[in-house]
Amino acid sequence: MQLVGVDTNQSHNPEGVESFMSTYTQILYQIVFATKDRIPVMKKERRTELFKYIWGILENKKCHLYRINGVEDHLHILTHLHPTVAIADLVKDIKIATSKYIKENNLFPDFTAWQDGYGAFTYSIDAKDTLIDYIKNQEEHHFKMTFLEEYIQLLKEHGIEFDQKYLP
Repeated sequence: MQLVGVDTNQSHNPEGVESFMSTYTQILYQIVFATKDRIPVMKKERRTELFKYIWGILENKKCHLYRINGVEDHLHILTHLHPTVAIADLVKDIKIATSKYIKENNLFPDFTAWQDGYGAFTYSIDAKDTLIDYIKNQEEHHFKMTFLEEYIQLLKEHGIEFDQKYLP
């Protein structure tokens, strides 16, 4: 189990006793998002380069990447969030930075943008190994199920109400 400790020195201490407060978290997220209109542009031979770039973004945000993978039209990221990082900000930063990187490096020539939304699902640390295997086997998994079917299944498993017209 990875615990992240952040010490905060309390500045107002009337007794003059040095005291510290530590923050310990285990915030395990599976983040899922797709290319705009789910267009299958992320060709396999260049995906690893994109995944390494995203890994760098996560490291810069003090997040721990457990696994990243995807297929032509979407990505799955399994990461531990640092307690100072908001999920919405992290996903926004990943999308903005990778869009620029993809276009500047002509990584996927037909890429135009990421979809507007994303899915972010929390899990117990006990699910980590199962999730790593699931994400590792995305290509195999998508021979049996489309991204939309997978996404709806994730929403239902997590008890998230949704309107079909807003799905990617």
